[in-house]
Amino acid sequence: MLLSLLFKLLARFPLSWLHRFGAWAGWLAYGLSPSYRSRLRRHLTQAIGRTDAGVLHVAIEEAGKQALELPWLWLRPSEEVVAKVVRVEGWALIEAAQREGGGILFMTPHLGCFEITAQYVAAYMPITVLYRPPRNAALEPLMQAGRVRGQMRTAPADLSGVRTLVKTLRSREAIGMLPDQVPGAGEGAWVDFFGRPAWTMTLAARLAEVKGVHVIYCWAERLPRGEGYIFRLSGPTETLTGDVEARCATMNREIERLILQCPGQYIWGYNRYKKPRAARQAAVGQEA
Repeated sequence: MLLSLLFKLLARFPLSWLHRFGAWAGWLAYGLSPSYRSRLRRHLTQAIGRTDAGVLHVAIEEAGKQALELPWLWLRPSEEVVAKVVRVEGWALIEAAQREGGGILFMTPHLGCFEITAQYVAAYMPITVLYRPPRNAALEPLMQAGRVRGQMRTAPADLSGVRTLVKTLRSREAIGMLPDQVPGAGEGAWVDFFGRPAWTMTLAARLAEVKGVHVIYCWAERLPRGEGYIFRLSGPTETLTGDVEARCATMNREIERLILQCPGQYIWGYNRYKKPRAARQAAVGQEA
C-alpha cells in the first residue's frame, strides 16, 4: 500500500525532477552498499578494460535515474510517455520486416530506458513482452499497470509464457525481451559476456529460429535534464548460426556492441555474473 502511494506520488513529478532526484539516489545507493559499489565498479572495468572515473560517475547517476523514472513511465498516460521519445533511429528496419512478413523479436538489454522501448512500439503495433515477477510482490500490480495497456501484453517467464511468445511470432506479431537477463528457472548456457562466462538465457536464441522471424536490437538513450529519449534500433551485424551456445555467443557480442555505444547508461550494478540454481543444477548434471 505504501509503495503504491509512493509510486503515485512520484509519478506526479516532472520527469526532469525525477532524473535529478534519481542522480542523487544513485550516489546514495553507491555510498551505502559496499557490495553494490564493488559490483558496479568491477563490471564496468571488466567491460571497458580500464577504470574511467568519468564513465563511472555517469553510470552511478544513470542507475538512479532508471529507478526513479519507473513511476512516471508506468503510471503516466501512454500518450505522454511515448511523446518523450524525441527521435527514432532505425525505424525502417521495422517497416522492412513488416513488408517481408514474419514476426519481430526485439532484443533490449539493460541499457538506457529499456522500459520505454516496448511502450513506444506498442503505439504502432501489438507487442508481447517477456517479464519476470518482481521480488517485491507489491510492485507486481504497478508493473502490470504500466506494461499491460494499449497494444502491449506480457508473458510470464515460464513454460506458458514461452508458448505465448512462440505463438505470437508465428502469428507474425512482435515480442520483446531482455536478452541479458540471467535466467532463473529457464534454460541457460555459460557464454562469455565482456570476456567473462555469464549464465545466458537460451530462449532468445531459440525464438530467433522461428520461421520468418526478424531480430532487431533496440534501446533508448536517456537525454539530460529530462528532455526525453532517443529510440535506437539496429539489425544484427553477425549471422546467427551454429548450435544454441554459438548463437547465444553471437547475441552477447551484439549486446556488447550496443552497450559500448553508451557505457554510462548500462545497469552495471545488475548481477550479470551470478550463478542461479538452474546453473548449479546444470553443472551437477554435466559432472554426473
